[in-house]
Amino acid sequence: MTPIIRDALAADAAGILPIFNHAVRETTAIFDTRVSDLTGREAWLARRQSDGFPVLVAESDGAIAGFASFGEFRAWNGYRSTVEHSIYVDPARHREGIGRALLAALIERARLAAKHAMVAGIAADNDGSIALHRAMGFREVGRMPQVAEKFGRWLDLVFLQLLLGESVTP
Repeated sequence: MTPIIRDALAADAAGILPIFNHAVRETTAIFDTRVSDLTGREAWLARRQSDGFPVLVAESDGAIAGFASFGEFRAWNGYRSTVEHSIYVDPARHREGIGRALLAALIERARLAAKHAMVAGIAADNDGSIALHRAMGFREVGRMPQVAEKFGRWLDLVFLQLLLGESVTP
């Protein structure tokens, strides 16, 4: 079933929370080791939206199957036309096109916001995410070895970039 991609509501924080915490506890999709609680996810959602950035959810069968957002790439004003994004999908829903649908919607939102570039910072061992981004037109623009530590090992970070004036096939 094709997911419905929509703006997150405050009540969606409860559905976002287990997906986020799974990524923290079990994956290198996020270089954080601290799980969140509902209050933390609610605050993150409210802050992101009050800063004018989208938070999207993929809803399927009445449940949150994934979420995505973009925000500042760097704090300095010269970077105002570049955004960095993140996408998380319920592990039980991987390989169903949810990540692709969320990424396509984020790209469209960034274009509508007149952004110039979108950046993805992905763990070098996350082959699926890197392949998805390449399929959506992103190009690898940098690699930083051993910049994070998680699960007792050093992690490399790969940067991929999409110039938003380029066409993308969703």
